[in-house]
Amino acid sequence: MNLQVNAQDLLPANLAMGTVMLKVGDMEKVSGYYRQALGLQVVAEADGGMYLGRGTVPLVHLAPAAGLQVPSRGEAGLFHTAILFETQADLAATVALAAQFDPSAYVGSADHLVSEAFYFTDPEGNGIELYWDRPREAWDWDDTPQGRTVRMASLALPPQQYFRTHLSEDALARTPEAAAGVGHVHLQVGDTDTAAAFYVDTLGFERTADFHGQALFVSAGGYHHHMAMNVWNSRGAGPRRDTLGLGEVLISVPGQDDVGSLADRLKSAGIASHHTGSELRFEDPWRNRIRVAAS
Repeated sequence: MNLQVNAQDLLPANLAMGTVMLKVGDMEKVSGYYRQALGLQVVAEADGGMYLGRGTVPLVHLAPAAGLQVPSRGEAGLFHTAILFETQADLAATVALAAQFDPSAYVGSADHLVSEAFYFTDPEGNGIELYWDRPREAWDWDDTPQGRTVRMASLALPPQQYFRTHLSEDALARTPEAAAGVGHVHLQVGDTDTAAAFYVDTLGFERTADFHGQALFVSAGGYHHHMAMNVWNSRGAGPRRDTLGLGEVLISVPGQDDVGSLADRLKSAGIASHHTGSELRFEDPWRNRIRVAAS
């Protein structure tokens, strides 16, 4: 799809997004939101923090960071963590739960053509997207000079109409057990050209959409996007301060060879990284921490 990256330098097609770590000031309040509003459960506890998810799958790692400040709206960092649901009924049930728990945390919804999405904000300002994907065969792609791009939009998606169509008592009852995973992570950055040079040309994601320098969407294996970067609030932002909010993004790849290949690409590009033997740790140009590990 992307003409700038050799096939051997692409990230593996079966890459998956893993746990998103958040630095939290008020652990009781934030963990309560993820458990009560989103129906997540404690999967594990460590170092005063906790991993929350569905079943045995951790989605969010809340790490205590009392004393740090909430980032300003214009700083680089997290735009949202996007949680993907397998069915529209499961999505509707979690959206209904979240809306009932705290209506003020709801910030909007959209039909993106490839997906249906609802947006919330947690008590410390971290964005959350809850979404369901349409089948891949329903996605439309266009051939452009930069490669193939997926058609996405932001069309109206009225919540009450969605509930009438998809919400059921059965779905509400099974909310804590309904499967869900981190589908993508969306970041705020200073500019999309620098983001493309790092995430596409160096890491090996493929560019799937680029909205006139406003937002960049990238993926592996023909997904609509595993990561995105926008400048809607943060154009010109420099490297991040150490604040509350995004602590780390985990990317899961199939094997150690994939981790090693990425380590070589980062070294060739002059980007510092730490290879522990089982995983690779590094930062993007805005000091967003990335961890790549073999599944």
